[in-house]
Formats: sequence, structure tokens, C-alpha cells
Amino acid sequence: MGSAAAKVAAAIQSVTYYLSEHPSIVNFRWSDAQSWGSTWWFLVTSISGYILLTLTLHVILLLLRVRRPIPLGPLPALHSLSMALISLTIFAGILLSAAAEIRQTRWLWRRSRTTSSPLQWLLCFPLGTRPSGRVFFWSYVFYLSRFLHVFRSFFAILRRRRLSLFQLFNHVILIFMSFVWLEFSQSFQVLGIVFTTLVSSVVYGYRFWTAIGLPGACFPFVVSCQMVLLGCNLVCHVGVLVMHLMKGGGCNGIGAWGLNSVLNGAILMLFVNFYVKRHLERSRRRRRDGDAGGVSEDWAVLADAIVETEKEIACGKDKKL
Repeated sequence: MGSAAAKVAAAIQSVTYYLSEHPSIVNFRWSDAQSWGSTWWFLVTSISGYILLTLTLHVILLLLRVRRPIPLGPLPALHSLSMALISLTIFAGILLSAAAEIRQTRWLWRRSRTTSSPLQWLLCFPLGTRPSGRVFFWSYVFYLSRFLHVFRSFFAILRRRRLSLFQLFNHVILIFMSFVWLEFSQSFQVLGIVFTTLVSSVVYGYRFWTAIGLPGACFPFVVSCQMVLLGCNLVCHVGVLVMHLMKGGGCNGIGAWGLNSVLNGAILMLFVNFYVKRHLERSRRRRRDGDAGGVSEDWAVLADAIVETEKEIACGKDKKL
């Protein structure tokens, strides 16, 4: 028992070291010379290239009149698995790094009286905060991971043969926001990354689960997770605003936070508009099938019954037709 506990403690210590105490993490600095992809030119060209590639792929499939989904094999499943592991690593890394930063800077808070609690620091960086150190290293890794996230757009075009503007602009906004977090040492980014990576690891894990043929949830799992993430972001944005107004000097990067709030609002509007349109399309399709009457109506009822039965089986219920 003692040797097993010692091995577990040694493993935890090793993970903690490589996720929060490694010299490359502690000595990280966001700068043009030390950080790849840290210039505005790179940001603009990469986003423009992403939009151009997605539009080009969409147009090519339209011109070739490809009607069937293009088989992608295990690529979507492997992408989901890799993104789940990357998100989980960033989640653990930024949690350990934030804990280390709070532990090492408590004395400075008491001396300067700019921050009185860890929650205040998580929501509101003191003025003059520079993008260097542990948490900004993981913010940088999160920024780079957004470029891997965009591969879902290409998978969607190849499988569904259509371009989702919601998905396209959502990816662009996420890349831009993660860059702004680093460029202006924006407050709130620690909690934003914690919530985003936690939800992403769950969502991508679920997508991998279903991609390998295992049963899915009997409710819109991904949509529910996205709504939880948007709700957490909204609460945090309100917290930042309250902290900025209550503190004498305000929060660092408040201008970037304002832009971030506008972009988050845009994501929320796109999200609601996208799913409302999908719901209306389904309702019109059901109404059109119902108006057809006769055999078509019977087949629609039978199809609905089959779908409901599959959902109940996925939920572990037994129902007889």
C-alpha cells in the first residue's frame, strides 16, 4: 500500500511539473520573437486563408455536382479523440498553473492591495499585467488549438456537401478572441479557457464515442453543452464588469474585454438563429409530409415511430411498437 501511494504521489508530482513548473512554461513570454503566430499579419492571413479554403472546397463540390457524402474513414473519429485529449490537457494545465500563480503571488496582493482573493484575480487581472508566465503559456496553447478545431468545417462540407456559415464565423471568432486574450492580457481569459476546454473535452469525447459506433444520448447533448458554455461565459462577463466598476484602477485589457463581449454576443445570436432555422425546417418538413396524406402520411408516422423507438432504446428503455 505504501509503495503504491508513493508511486501515485510521484506520478502526480511529475504531471504537475510538466504542466505548470517546466521552465518553458514558467518562462513563457508572448512576443513576436518567441511565439509562433503572434503577429497581426499572421492572424489576418490565417483567417483569410481558412475562409478562402472552405469557400473553394464548397464551390468545387457544387461544380462537380457531388451528391453523396465523401467517405472520410476514421479521420473524424481521430480528430475528435485528439481534440478531446488536447482540451483535457489544456484544462489540467491551466488549472495547475493558475493555482501555482495564486499561491506564489498572494503576498503581492496583500502588499499592493490590488487583489484580495483568487476569484478577483481570475476575473480581473491587475493593471499592467504582461502576457508572460504559466497561464499565458496555456492561453497560447489554447490559441494554437483553435487552428486544429477548424478541421471540423472541412469534414462538414465533405460529408454534408454544404457550408454552414454559423460554423465558419464561429471558428473565425474563436481564433480572433484567443489572439486578443494574449495580445492585450485580457481579464477573464483563465476562466474562459477553463470552461471552454472542459466543455470541449466532453463534447469531443462524445463525438468520438458516437463516431466509433457506440450509442448516443437521447437528447441534444452537444447543443446542451454549448448552451451551458454560453451561460458560464455570460456569468463571467457580468463578473468582470462588476469587478471593473468596483475596483479603483479597473481591470487589465478592459477594451479587449468589451470587444470580446460583442463577439460573444454575436456567437450567441448566430447560435440561436442557426438552431431556430433548423427547428423551423424540421417543422415545415413534417407539415409537408402530413399534408401529403395517404401512404406518405402512413410512412411518416412509421418513420417517427422507428425514430422514437431508437431513442428510447438508446436511453435504456423498453417500448413495444
